[in-house]
Amino acid sequence: MKIAVLGAGAWGTALAVHASRLGHAVTLWARDATQAEHMQAQRVNARYLPDTPLPAELALASGPLAPVCATQELLVIATPMAALRAMLAELAPLGLPLAWLCKGFEAGGAGLLGHEIHQAVGAGVPFGVLSGPSFAQEVAAGQPTALVAASADAALRERLVLAFHGATLRVYSSDDVPGVEVGGAVKNVLAIATGLCDGLALGLNARAALVTRGLAEMTRLGLALGARAETFMGLSGLGDLVLTATGDLSRNRKVGLLLARGMSLAEAVASLGHVAEGVYSARTVLARAAALGVHMPITESVVALLDGQVQPQEAVATLMGREPTADGV
Repeated sequence: MKIAVLGAGAWGTALAVHASRLGHAVTLWARDATQAEHMQAQRVNARYLPDTPLPAELALASGPLAPVCATQELLVIATPMAALRAMLAELAPLGLPLAWLCKGFEAGGAGLLGHEIHQAVGAGVPFGVLSGPSFAQEVAAGQPTALVAASADAALRERLVLAFHGATLRVYSSDDVPGVEVGGAVKNVLAIATGLCDGLALGLNARAALVTRGLAEMTRLGLALGARAETFMGLSGLGDLVLTATGDLSRNRKVGLLLARGMSLAEAVASLGHVAEGVYSARTVLARAAALGVHMPITESVVALLDGQVQPQEAVATLMGREPTADGV
């Protein structure tokens, strides 16, 4: 299959490397022409995946998208969420099936999910999302991983499975696009809270409670946006939440750890060198939930912390001081 992966960050590069190893004809497109030149010369993405050699068969490209994408059978957008709208608008005239990897709500405006942005842009092509518990470094290293390919289009689901399913990467399919997207977006916010919990050394009991109640928040919002409850017990819900909230490679978790240690938000973000989507989407998640009448106290505390309205210890005290409620969603 001819596949173009559009975005040469860590995750886009890892997935392009994986698909190339499976024997597909893969082109990895970088927005930065200088980065593409360096990767071509060094055969490594020195900035994002310095320990992963690029397969000789993996083609690299930059510049205008149309010449790169016109002959492809599948397009995979691997940019941050902030760039998804522009990418969809530019790719729409090509009429090619596409999927995206980015997780989050669009900042500002109505705070749309990826499929809602697609509808707003009017890109009338089959679309989907590839999500689930996955650190780019581990996928690039060939360590076992499982993902979900979500689309309302059965043919596109099959194409995504054919493109990426292999010995080290198992791809499940789903038609619940809203559920898969909500899971991928909200878990980043909850991972900041869990990092804060661990950074304050509150213990494993507190972490388990936070992850469990965070899953309930995620599910409530997903149901309000048309998702199915069972999706949140799968890879893109519980699976991605556990990985991002507890894994040492999680950037969002690291933000919480650094805030607990006394760093400012600006210092914490600057130290990462990569995008931590939870920092940028937390306020939008809360605003979208409020508009739908969905109560999300953990997300609310994270937003207050990120906005400097409370200190780490105060955020925890607020959560623990809430009135008792029934367990469940």
